[in-house]
Amino acid sequence: MKQALQLKVSQQLTLTPQLQQSIKLLQLSTLDLQAEVERFLLDNPLLERGDEPRDSDAPSEAAEARETTESEAADSRDDSAGELLDWGAGSRHGGDDDYDPMLNVPCQISLREHLLAQLGEIALPRRDEAIVRLLIEELDDDGYLPQSLDELASHLPLELQLESDELAVGLALLQQFDPAGVGARTLAESLQLQLQLQRLPAAEPGHALALAIVREHLALLGGRDYAKLKKLLACNDAELRAAQALIARLNPHPATGFHQGDVHYVIPDISVRKLRGRWVAELNRSAVPRLRVNQLYERMLADSRGQGGEMSARLQEARWLVKNIQQRFDTILKVAEAIVERQQLFFEQGEVAMRPLILRDIAEELGLHESTVSRSTSQKYLLCSRGLFELKYFFGSSLETESGDECSATAIKAHIRSMIEGENRAKPLSDSALADALAKQGIQVARRTVAKYREAMQIPAVNLRKAL
Repeated sequence: MKQALQLKVSQQLTLTPQLQQSIKLLQLSTLDLQAEVERFLLDNPLLERGDEPRDSDAPSEAAEARETTESEAADSRDDSAGELLDWGAGSRHGGDDDYDPMLNVPCQISLREHLLAQLGEIALPRRDEAIVRLLIEELDDDGYLPQSLDELASHLPLELQLESDELAVGLALLQQFDPAGVGARTLAESLQLQLQLQRLPAAEPGHALALAIVREHLALLGGRDYAKLKKLLACNDAELRAAQALIARLNPHPATGFHQGDVHYVIPDISVRKLRGRWVAELNRSAVPRLRVNQLYERMLADSRGQGGEMSARLQEARWLVKNIQQRFDTILKVAEAIVERQQLFFEQGEVAMRPLILRDIAEELGLHESTVSRSTSQKYLLCSRGLFELKYFFGSSLETESGDECSATAIKAHIRSMIEGENRAKPLSDSALADALAKQGIQVARRTVAKYREAMQIPAVNLRKAL
């Protein structure tokens, strides 16, 4: 086969470094963007914050006079020693600039720390204390002991000579600690511990019946099989209702309320307010990093006439970053404005008035690609009078009504939730009944679709919603 050279003309999309950075910044959340900006500030000396004084700025005569006045005031304060001073916030904290309000936030402790503190208040032999410490370390995030004592003993080194009986003694002690129910191995055991540690009087309505239920018949209570419960326990509706109310006050997750890890905060990118009868989207300016290129370095590189070397590349990177951050927020604002304009009724009436909306609708309106709209709405949040919502929340599929209009899936879920909240708990609505009720409102939805939406909202099935 003869070899030959050929020329071929073709087009292909190449992602420049600037475009790659723009895409990366667009998909970051606001908190991640702030961390990225901090990294750039440490790495690139040509970047600086916009709220910092410029290198070329010199103190004015007014500023010098103000400093002199402040110095004289400080001297006069020194001379007032022994006089009655104003012990306000400034005096207590050394000035507003030195006061950190986060220092007044109580420190959250974990379940482990809480239990170890209680253990430290008890005088125990060293071996017994070590056993309780071991059990505390084995608890899961809900406060339960996931392993049996025999399994735990089998995993320990043989030289410890630790038997399951010793672990049982330590567990019995641990189960007396606060919060009630901690150290249980099953839900039934946890509820039983909570009922016993409440030290309710024997005459408390439903207490003895509640203990019998959690010991032997918790599955029947979970399945709402009230007829069988009344037969087995020989009780009436009023007695069973009192026992159920007592059990409902217990906590199935004893570790609830204790610090489980890092707290993740959300900073809204967009705020929505009503202006002249219309809801409008505005950018949260406090979430926008204020960056600029250091003008002193920029002039020095301009005077070097291309001899800057690596610093010239750093200058270009700094300019790209400032431009891409501005472009990021411009894109988010445009997308948010288009969403708010289409969802005016939601801000007026709530979820039941949510209109169907897909990414393609916003992309075609703004002349953007769907992937750009997706990145602009992922982990970006909107704050309005109805709460804090991710921008993706306003997108949803549509279903046709009898009148030929379209209804969004979010609105249908709101209708289903509203009907379930207002149902007769003794005779809850089945999925078929919910579908029929929606049909009467002109919304044709299949029973399996109602079931899918109900499960998505984590609403139990009809047999699990039944009450006495």
